[in-house]
Amino acid sequence: MKAVALTRYLPIDDPQSLQDVELDAPVADGRDLLVRVEAVSVNPVDTKVRAPKPQVESRPKVLGYDAAGVVEAVGPDVTGFRPGDAVYYAGDITRPGSNAQLQLVDERIVAHAPATLDVAQAAALPLTALTAWELLFERMGYAVEGGGGGKVLLVIGGAGGVGSIAIQLATLAGFTVVATASREETVAWCRTLGARHVVDHRQPLAPQLQTLGIDSVDAALNLADTDRYWTELGELLAPQGHVGLIVEPAGALRIGDPYKAKCIGIHWEMMFARPRFRTADMHEQGRILARVAELVDAGRLRGTLYETLSPINAVNLREAHRRLESGRSIGKLALAGW
Repeated sequence: MKAVALTRYLPIDDPQSLQDVELDAPVADGRDLLVRVEAVSVNPVDTKVRAPKPQVESRPKVLGYDAAGVVEAVGPDVTGFRPGDAVYYAGDITRPGSNAQLQLVDERIVAHAPATLDVAQAAALPLTALTAWELLFERMGYAVEGGGGGKVLLVIGGAGGVGSIAIQLATLAGFTVVATASREETVAWCRTLGARHVVDHRQPLAPQLQTLGIDSVDAALNLADTDRYWTELGELLAPQGHVGLIVEPAGALRIGDPYKAKCIGIHWEMMFARPRFRTADMHEQGRILARVAELVDAGRLRGTLYETLSPINAVNLREAHRRLESGRSIGKLALAGW
């Protein structure tokens, strides 16, 4: 089968950083689905795993942590899917990724794809939807329906992949959403997705919020730079508020006052935790993706795909990584077809 893989961890401008390869097709066993991958999307995790380091792989390593495709075969213990089903999923970072024509994935972290989206649009959703959903509704504990009523949520990095779905999910839950963006096109994108207000994350946030009549926020999702906004968010968050984080800090963070004084909940989100550690509730990821598909098909959520490249090959994946590393991407970038 065709795949895109690496053996050395190199800068993305090096043609050998991601290469087209031929690999043996895997065989489904246990609770695994064998999926014929039709589209993938890229996320910051792809670039972080691929980032330069001395390590050398003895066998080609396939990245890719978002996919949509069709079930080709099922393991003997599979109960929820059958060959021919259209599915979407984010996968498991400890296993070979989706940048291959065929991929094995545990049925518990898979769902039937939204019927109203094409394969590229479907592939753009799983990782970011799981991240935003788990942060808002599991880590922070807000109810999906009405949990944000009367509350203000600040989304730092609103035009990124996670921000694009977080704005929608929070709006669905009843929050007044304030997103951050710094360019005309990203401001417009955030407003299209449902952000009530958009402020510039390159400028101090408090004065901009005060101009809007907002002295504090009930919750914040820092999806961009944990260190940069840590002190400012400590001042902005209301007592008993919540902050959600997805980016590893570069240095030590003070978690005492004002966070301690205000009893602010600090929530880390890593959507790979359930499959990586084989938690007893890893099936919840399949359930979440099924719920997201229902909301999409009901017209209550929209896809976050901004651009599609075709076909899936090393040249286009290197270009996708390059764009992500530029820090100027909007929504999600997908690749479709072989």
